[in-house]
Amino acid sequence: MNEEVDVIIKQILEIVSGYGLAVVGAIVILVVGLWVSGRVSRLVNRTLSRSSRVDATVAVFLSSLTRYALVAVTLIAVLNQFGIQTTSLIAVLGAATLAIGLALQGTLSNVAAGVMLLLFRPFKVNDYVEVGGIGGTVKAVTLFLTEMVTPDNIEIVVPNGQVWGAVIKNFNYNPTRRCDINVGISYDDNIGDARAAVLECIAADPRALQDPAPAVVPLGFGDSSVDLQVRVWAKTEEFWAFRFALIQAIKEKFDERGITIPYPIRTIIQEAK
Repeated sequence: MNEEVDVIIKQILEIVSGYGLAVVGAIVILVVGLWVSGRVSRLVNRTLSRSSRVDATVAVFLSSLTRYALVAVTLIAVLNQFGIQTTSLIAVLGAATLAIGLALQGTLSNVAAGVMLLLFRPFKVNDYVEVGGIGGTVKAVTLFLTEMVTPDNIEIVVPNGQVWGAVIKNFNYNPTRRCDINVGISYDDNIGDARAAVLECIAADPRALQDPAPAVVPLGFGDSSVDLQVRVWAKTEEFWAFRFALIQAIKEKFDERGITIPYPIRTIIQEAK
């Protein structure tokens, strides 16, 4: 019995003596690698967070990606300490990564598009945008999806790949917008009187900007009216309230001045048989 115990102890000592340095080296590499990956990850996060053009989501994503990449390198170095051939392992991992990438290429393209949207910022949260004919207020931009809400409170979720590949109209990007209102007057009315009435309505509203100066220009001759266009600038955040109020004010002012806003009249003549 004692001889068997001695043999086991001898074998353990041989293993320890043979792999002792390798185990110690692996532990050192593992500890140092994990420490470095954590420090580098935090450094990347802090550096990106200081930039006003990099969204917090991108900073967190890139910092975590950096950490996982360094942890993978550390594990490969640890396996190499025990004599495991990492060349074949890396080849297998590379093939697996390629297969996964091909299978998830749509998802990965959305991730890439999300990163581009967050880096270049064609719009930000709470902007009203139109993307591919779909309009709504942006509520969130994630790595995969862009969430918008329509004016009638309908949730719209669009993959980032479709957003980045489409024409984007951002209605809140500039601080001011031009308000265009088309209005028709009768052929019997005077264009100068109509223009003066509209300019009075604009001057009475403090939300109307005077630079650039408001204008009332003739567009053309309609079937039953002379068509005019009102062009006046307002602050973006006041645009819709100002537009609605101006339309009402113009109608009331035209009624007051006796200026007619004509509407199409169709006359049907029926011949007696």
